[in-house]
Amino acid sequence: MAVQVPSRQLFIDGEWREPILKKRLPTINPATEEIIGNIPAATAEDVELAVAAARRALSRNKGKDWATAPGAVRAKYLRAIAAKVTERKTELAKLEAIDCGKPLDEAVWDIEDVAGCFEYYADLAEGLDAKQKAPVSLPMETFKSYVLKEPIGVVGLITPWNYPLLMATWKVAPSLAAGCAAILKPSELASITCLELAEVCREVGLPPGVLNILTGLGPEAGAPLASHPDVDKIAFTGSSATGSKIMAAAAQMVKPVSLELGGKSPIIVFEDVDLDKAAEWTAFGCFWTNGQICSATSRLIVHENIAREFLDRLVKWTKNIKISDPFEEGCRLGPVVSGGQHLKKGFFVEPTIITDVTTSMQIWREEVFGPVLCVKTFSTEEEALELANDTHYGLGAAVISNDLERCDRVSKNLQAGIVWVNCSQPCFCQAPWGGNKRSGFGRELGEWGLDNYLSVKQVTQYVSDEPWGWYRSPSKL
Repeated sequence: MAVQVPSRQLFIDGEWREPILKKRLPTINPATEEIIGNIPAATAEDVELAVAAARRALSRNKGKDWATAPGAVRAKYLRAIAAKVTERKTELAKLEAIDCGKPLDEAVWDIEDVAGCFEYYADLAEGLDAKQKAPVSLPMETFKSYVLKEPIGVVGLITPWNYPLLMATWKVAPSLAAGCAAILKPSELASITCLELAEVCREVGLPPGVLNILTGLGPEAGAPLASHPDVDKIAFTGSSATGSKIMAAAAQMVKPVSLELGGKSPIIVFEDVDLDKAAEWTAFGCFWTNGQICSATSRLIVHENIAREFLDRLVKWTKNIKISDPFEEGCRLGPVVSGGQHLKKGFFVEPTIITDVTTSMQIWREEVFGPVLCVKTFSTEEEALELANDTHYGLGAAVISNDLERCDRVSKNLQAGIVWVNCSQPCFCQAPWGGNKRSGFGRELGEWGLDNYLSVKQVTQYVSDEPWGWYRSPSKL
């Protein structure tokens, strides 16, 4: 399928701008290994311009244009963005598929979620006004207190390549809803649709500088953004190693960060399940998005009584997954985003199930970020939980059983930020998303996602006509 990849520049202060050093990076279709275009490569000099533009956007007209404008004003722009994304859904999905390799059907689903997320945060932006000046109950009648929620300021948003536009939206939509001004730095491995988001923002007339989009390499563009003194917060999704570096850079200025990092999530399958239903969810939990998802349930912990029969069934389901070019009808697993073990052409990795692993093996303990599932068996619920929780990570976990009391019990004991019962991987923008341990901290999505970009201010007033009376009054001496 012929897909025309637009040639774009950096998006700074509401305009397309060539990178100061005029550098560009090739864009490669992971299904064919062909160069299909290029993206601008920002450097520290461009970061300076973008941060300055964001600062101006916040202070323009004393903040009344954006930061302190009614939430309904910001909501209007977010809804306009959602409408434009919906209008361009087919084109954006094709660009997503050709850029990062995910099946076209998945990419369509992602773009629909992008529009839904902007709509959702438009609603929350409107609701923010009514929550201002929320009263605080105090034990002394001589004081009254209330709370203001204010935008944190200029935020740096650094996002990954596995859901290029959707992961960007998880950060852009709530940050703009809160009244922040943002600089988005998407992954250099898949930036095309994020640059199209810039064009959408330009078309809907988003005020200049409210959203700036810088593509380029992490060390050249991401690092100067994370360490910039005029950036008030960094929100990052990506690897634990990079997250640690961002946290260290932010620590120098006591800058808040929220981090959504790697995972090695377990899926526990008990002996009372429907084998086919459980097998499909197990396959989906690890092989969806070509296995390149931080929450992938890539450690299967299956009851020993059904292990052999279940694995036989799982292998049949896995062999039935159509691996092809993302644009082929019925494709369910495309190429990984960059060089791997190839089929005839393209960065394709076949789904792999590994049994007979020990808990000390790297394949059991470390994230692969590809369609690879490791398997261990258990005999008791306690053993299953011990295996599940024996990890540095704590993003997602799944439990599959017909005993809902057991599911409830296991859910409470799993050390993860997200638990799925009788499924794996569903994600809704209304529900919180984030992890524990080395999977990061902070929560995206839902109202928690909005709170990520708001600062809480206490305002307390003395309301008595009587003097405070702590010191002896000079007039009575």
